[in-house]
Amino acid sequence: MNKVITLVLCLLALPGWAVVEYHPFEDPNKEQAYQTLISELRCLVCQNQTIADSNADLAKDLRQQVYDMLQQGKSQQDVVDFMTRRYGDFVMYRPALTMKTGLLWLGPIAFLLIGIVTVVLLTRHKKAAAQTALNSQQQTRLNELLQQGEED
Repeated sequence: MNKVITLVLCLLALPGWAVVEYHPFEDPNKEQAYQTLISELRCLVCQNQTIADSNADLAKDLRQQVYDMLQQGKSQQDVVDFMTRRYGDFVMYRPALTMKTGLLWLGPIAFLLIGIVTVVLLTRHKKAAAQTALNSQQQTRLNELLQQGEED
């Protein structure tokens, strides 16, 4: 019974081990900039989450780095420039449209158009093949009827 109680108490204590990350800001503008930046930067480990949503160690380090840079008086653009210089355009959830990132922006549209064209061409090809097969069947039947007519 003591083991069960100990186990239950340990399980109840688990949320106490969770760490809440807190960064104090004196300037509300800096806090807003911080929130904006961490919601726009991609976690390079998770790749499908922002650093605000991720619990990965790298995301924690990046949040701390953003906080430190803002406390040093850097602007949002300075932080974005630093992150893209260090980690590439992939670190941004919505990278700027440049020659380098054109594939990121236009790639999905190109793949969609290629898919639509492929479906249309395959559909036309199947219709033409079905029509040709029908004509050859009709030709065979016609030949049979002609042969029967010659015999009579």
